[in-house]
Amino acid sequence: MDMAKNSTRRDFLKAAGLAGMAITSLPNPVPQGESDRNPPAPKNSLPGWRGFNLQYVYDAVKGIKSPREEHFKWIADWGFDFVRLPMTYRAWLRKKVRPGDPPLTIDDVYDIDETTLEMIDSAVHYGDKYGIHVDLCFHHAPGYRTGITEKTGEPFLLWRDEAAVDALVFHWEIFAKRYQGVGASKISFNLLNEPPWYSDDFNGEVYANRIAPAVKAIRGISPERIIIADGAGAGNLCVPELAALGIHQSVHCYIPGNLSHYQVDWMKEQTHWPKPQWPGVVDNAGYAWGPERMAEFYTPWKRLIAQGIGVHMGETGGSHRCPHPVFLAWLTDVLEICKDTGIGFALWDFIGGSKFGILDTERKDVEYEDWFGHTLDRKMLTLLQKY
Repeated sequence: MDMAKNSTRRDFLKAAGLAGMAITSLPNPVPQGESDRNPPAPKNSLPGWRGFNLQYVYDAVKGIKSPREEHFKWIADWGFDFVRLPMTYRAWLRKKVRPGDPPLTIDDVYDIDETTLEMIDSAVHYGDKYGIHVDLCFHHAPGYRTGITEKTGEPFLLWRDEAAVDALVFHWEIFAKRYQGVGASKISFNLLNEPPWYSDDFNGEVYANRIAPAVKAIRGISPERIIIADGAGAGNLCVPELAALGIHQSVHCYIPGNLSHYQVDWMKEQTHWPKPQWPGVVDNAGYAWGPERMAEFYTPWKRLIAQGIGVHMGETGGSHRCPHPVFLAWLTDVLEICKDTGIGFALWDFIGGSKFGILDTERKDVEYEDWFGHTLDRKMLTLLQKY
C-alpha cells in the first residue's frame, strides 16, 4: 500500500474492477491443465513469517520515524515473527522535498545523511532482540512510488530512465553493505512496493530488466540475502519473468477493493460502493466474490511456489469502516488461502495510520481492549493468531 495521503489508489480501483476478469488472464508460471485449478500445496521455499507492516515509521515529510521497541515486544509476545518496514529512499537524503519545492536533482539522490539510517538500525536491532524477521521495503524507490507521476519531485522514472536504475542499485548497495554481517534469517530486502499494472510501458520483462542490476549488486555483497519482489498490478499478479533472477515474490491481498477499501479517507469519491457483505460483494466489473473466487484468483501463486520460488503475503488488511463482522469473515478466507498455499502474511498495518491494523483503528463497531493506553482489537488479533 502507498502511504501518500493524497493518493487516489487507482491501482486498487483497478483491482476491484478488473480482478474478476483477471482470473482467466493472469500470467501463469507453468502451463495449465485440468488439475491446475486446485493443485496440491507444494513446499514454500520462504519461511511462513507472520506479522505486521509498521506503517508509522514512514513519514511523508521527514521520511522516517523511529520504530518503537515495545511494538516489537508486543508482536513477539503475541506469537508473531515478522515486520515489514515501509521506507522511502528520500529519508536518508540530505535534501528533503516537500510539496511545492523544486524537484530533486541527480546529485541530490546521491547525497546521503547516514544518521537517518540509525533509525533503521534500531529496527534491525529490535528484531534481533525479540526474534522478529525484519523485511526492509522501498515503498518509495528511486523513480517509483505507487501512483507516481512526473509531479512527485523525482528527477527520473524507474521504468523509463537508466539513471533511476543506477540510483536503485546505489541505494540498495547501502543496505547490502550496512547489513552484510547480519544473517539471512534476520533481515530480507523487498526491492520496491507494488509495481504497476501491465500496460504499453510496463510488463514482466520490463520489470525484470529494471531490477536485475539491483539484485546483482546485492548478491555481490551479500550472496545469502533473501531478496523479494512484489507482484505486478499492486502485488496481485505473480511475475514468471522474475524467475530467472532467482528471487522470491510477495503477493498483496486487497481483493475485492470495494470491501477492503470501503469508505477509506483517500477514496472518498467512491460514494457508489454499497455497504460490503461477505461472501457476495460485487466489484466494479460486476463480479460477485466469495472464498471460491478468491482461492481461484490466487491459484497462480501456488504454481509459482511449485517452481521453487518463495512467496509471502507482504500486505493484507482492510478499512476500519467496513463492518467488523464482514471484515473478519473476509480476512478469515484470506488467511485460509495463506494456510492452503503455505505462505505467511503481514497485516497492513499495526497501529493507527491507515487504521487497517489492530491498535488505535477507531472502528465504531468494536469493543476495544485497553492495551498500555492503546485500543486493541482483540477479536482481530485472536483471528490472526489462529493462523
